[in-house]
Amino acid sequence: MRIIFFESNRDLFEEALKIRRKVFIEEQGVSEEDEMDGKDSEALHVLLETSGKFVGVARVRKIDRDTFKIERVAILKEERNKGYGRHLMKEIEKEIVTRGAKRIVLNAQVRVKGFYEKLGYTVVGDIFYEANIPHVKMVKVVGG
Repeated sequence: MRIIFFESNRDLFEEALKIRRKVFIEEQGVSEEDEMDGKDSEALHVLLETSGKFVGVARVRKIDRDTFKIERVAILKEERNKGYGRHLMKEIEKEIVTRGAKRIVLNAQVRVKGFYEKLGYTVVGDIFYEANIPHVKMVKVVGG
């Protein structure tokens, strides 16, 4: 299993988009407009590769000096429940702590809220809708 962090690699970005399209647009019915929100150019992108195949993706944006936001976390449907999501999240957390993160925020789909709770994230606020999917804002304090 290998985690790749990148900011401006067109080939890797295309691989990330393939996974995002498959999971968010095809599987979950998110519109292309909602998925391609114009924020990719300011993000750190993450790919998870196993056995020579890209199976997971995420992106991270720095919100302020101490706060990073993890977004677009996805594992291909046929590769879920193998621990890849947990591994991806742990590696992202390690990386962004080295970049100064003290607080991580994310908007979790309600159906996977428990996954993030097991990783130490706490729900803050009420359910809201993004791309017609119920979400909750979650926060985790990290770093020093």
